[in-house]
Amino acid sequence: QVQLVESGGGLVQPGGSLRLSCAASKSIFSINVMGWYRQAPGKQRDLVALISSGGNTNYADSVKGRFTISRDNTKDTVYLQMNSLKPEDTAVYYCNAKYGSKLTNYWGQGTQVTVSS
Repeated sequence: QVQLVESGGGLVQPGGSLRLSCAASKSIFSINVMGWYRQAPGKQRDLVALISSGGNTNYADSVKGRFTISRDNTKDTVYLQMNSLKPEDTAVYYCNAKYGSKLTNYWGQGTQVTVSS
């Protein structure tokens, strides 16, 4: 079992920045892959960024060059630095962990990000 707790969402103007945090209940060094997904109203949940236990990263095309995923193994926390935010980035952002031999998915409760002037 992995519990995930997100924080850092909020309201920001277009062009602004936010940093999301995801604290895990176990050592993230033992978690195969961690990532961020987002879901806008009426839409499916989509991948934003992934980071493996080895530090390899992968991003959705829509956020490349603007968002950065990172991990701090000493704090068992994964971050999503979001810069140059756009109104279309508005969504609930969910932290995800894929853990164990079956890569079982675990989800946080989500944090709202709203980009609006």
